[in-house]
Amino acid sequence: MEIKEAEAAIEAILFAMGDSVDLEKIAKAIEVDAATTRKIIYGMMEHYRARNRGIQIVELDGAFQMCTKSSLYEYLIRVAKQPKKITLSDTVMETLSIIAYKQPITKLEIEKIRGVKCDHAVNKLVEYELVKELGRLDAPGRPLLFGTTEEFLRHFGLQSLEDMPVINPVQLEDFKAEAEEEIHMKMDVDV
Repeated sequence: MEIKEAEAAIEAILFAMGDSVDLEKIAKAIEVDAATTRKIIYGMMEHYRARNRGIQIVELDGAFQMCTKSSLYEYLIRVAKQPKKITLSDTVMETLSIIAYKQPITKLEIEKIRGVKCDHAVNKLVEYELVKELGRLDAPGRPLLFGTTEEFLRHFGLQSLEDMPVINPVQLEDFKAEAEEEIHMKMDVDV
């Protein structure tokens, strides 16, 4: 298969599927090995970037998706009035951060970290498709486990969870100390 034909086939697959497609599935479809397929896709990604196109191919945890550039969202809104831009409140963002860094995690574990109920925040994140149920913990009550989705990666421009910022251990200890201090102050007020 010639490069141009492979590029056309990949473009058609990614356009038609809408969601991300695993590299192996693309390679199998165009009957080329995965390493060569990845090289072709990377070439296409660079081609779109160099020509300042309105579409791009993004890599999401070993899969690829064709999508519009987020910088052009304003123009899409003018025509479609959709898709809705997700606005995350501080509470929802805090809950999402905990899930992203601690996944898989239960609501109870999130609540222990936050110190407050998290039902609303988790439900919003599931509604926005940034978080999903991953299964159940093998413990009494079999609580649900939550983790992030491909939409989370897309929304924050990450290729994989390994691309998330690393938390500074010193800063983490400061956060823990502040949280413990807040708990003690709240307990003093309640007594």
